[in-house]
Amino acid sequence: MVTAFSLQVFAVVNTSEVLEWMKNQWPVKNIGPMIPSMYLDKRLAGDKDYGISLFNAQVNECLDWLDSKPPGSVIYVSFGSLAVLKDDQMIELAAGLKQTGHNFLWAVREMETKKLPNNYIEEIGERGLIVNWSPQLQVLAHKSTGCFMTHCGWNSTLEALSIGVALIGMPAYSDQPTNAKFIEDVWKVGVRVKADKDGFVTKEEIVRCAGEVMDETSEKGKETRKNALRLMEFAKEALAEGGNSDKNIDEFVAKIAR
Repeated sequence: MVTAFSLQVFAVVNTSEVLEWMKNQWPVKNIGPMIPSMYLDKRLAGDKDYGISLFNAQVNECLDWLDSKPPGSVIYVSFGSLAVLKDDQMIELAAGLKQTGHNFLWAVREMETKKLPNNYIEEIGERGLIVNWSPQLQVLAHKSTGCFMTHCGWNSTLEALSIGVALIGMPAYSDQPTNAKFIEDVWKVGVRVKADKDGFVTKEEIVRCAGEVMDETSEKGKETRKNALRLMEFAKEALAEGGNSDKNIDEFVAKIAR
């Protein structure tokens, strides 16, 4: 038996054909989303994190800074543990975030900080916080976080969907463009930056995307946030007692225990 560790909303939001195709190939049981219980069903006391991290997160610094910002006012930016931006793209992204007019928390791995513009941290002042690594789940769940600018890796995408955070997708390779496609066109929980023919994303494009997602008065912004919260509810229902994931994992265990 093959278990599909994926979000249960696949069967609900215009993608049932994916599951139907998979079921024709192998026995499938959808289980998940597989993120700590604290952020969804809260059935497992103390289940607050994955228990392992490649880097040491600056937890207190991130949370204290977020506590000082108004609800929904912060763009959280992180491209995961592997993505490497070219020098000119890093400079352009820095300029774009600065020009959005919004607060932003940007996780920049230590080896990448040398690519930031000179005096950038001083220039952004209290409007921006740059850390080497962040406690991502806690940041996403914080009331001050308004959206998540991401490389669209599946783990980051799943975490944002499960916590109900709107997304700005800036994918690079592998499954990331596909995930970005779902984010914008299928689930409609965010937007995807439009790169030029060389794959370069301008600061103007970053400002455009931030404006679309963060604007609380626009119909696009309202709809995006509404859809994000809707998927979060699907995720909670799946993991709740008697939900799809809950039943599927019980059936899976009963099957192998025979």
